[in-house]
Amino acid sequence: MFEFLVAPFLEFAFMQRALFGALLLSLSACPVGVFLMLRRMSLTGDAMSHAILPGAAAGFLLYGLEIVPMTVGGLIAGALVALAAGTVARLTVQKEDASVAAFYLVSLSIGVVMVSLRGSSVDLMHVLFGTVLALNDAALWLIVLVTAVTLLTLALFWRALVAECLDPLFLRSVSRLGGVVHFLFLGLVVLNLVAGFQALGTLLSVGLMILPAAAARFWVNDVAAMCIVAIGIGIAASLGGLLLSYHASLPSGPAIILSAGGVYLVSLLVGPRGVLRLLLPQFRHRTA
Repeated sequence: MFEFLVAPFLEFAFMQRALFGALLLSLSACPVGVFLMLRRMSLTGDAMSHAILPGAAAGFLLYGLEIVPMTVGGLIAGALVALAAGTVARLTVQKEDASVAAFYLVSLSIGVVMVSLRGSSVDLMHVLFGTVLALNDAALWLIVLVTAVTLLTLALFWRALVAECLDPLFLRSVSRLGGVVHFLFLGLVVLNLVAGFQALGTLLSVGLMILPAAAARFWVNDVAAMCIVAIGIGIAASLGGLLLSYHASLPSGPAIILSAGGVYLVSLLVGPRGVLRLLLPQFRHRTA
């Protein structure tokens, strides 16, 4: 068991760095995913993860696989898409989900074309699916910074975020923070997606945000408890995914997301709010 569970992280520095980065991403992204899920914006988070691709691709075209230009580009692209989608939803008859879908499809196509203009298929795979086993110092510092900003923002605006999540009309009626909190939250989503794309890629970074949060929903009902459970699931998925990647020679990013997906399926079946717990009383009633 020691050789299987512990030895890879003791022997190889790249496994230690990957684990450190993945644990920080779990600590930061999973609570954001809880709020996304409770707002019924899970697909919006998925769309935003694709929307950052043109900015990251622009940084790649100009400077290659450098963390700072790709990060700045991803932040700008994600912010522009979020603002554009929100503005269209407020000024036209189109709902926000439709406007986000339109913008992200265009952004994804532009980003893939931009990467293909200069890079190879290997570079495209790096941008789309990340390389958590090759995190450098700059990427780790970015993840540390985003984690600190996210946790500080959640601590300062916790009550407003919960109120805006559960009853936005009430928050707007008693405070002027309603619109501010909404865009602040979208900023946190973009930040965490940008931090995650170096490790998990633009296509999979949202997975560590949504799957642990969705799994936690089957175990607890309180928002704070849901965030804690989601973080625990994210940490377990990160550890399990890295071990699976190491021992089975699988891509590390997809292995982490597959581990999170496995926890989700187990939670769906056997959680206190899962399928079996809901069906069991009906089965007993029919056989009585």
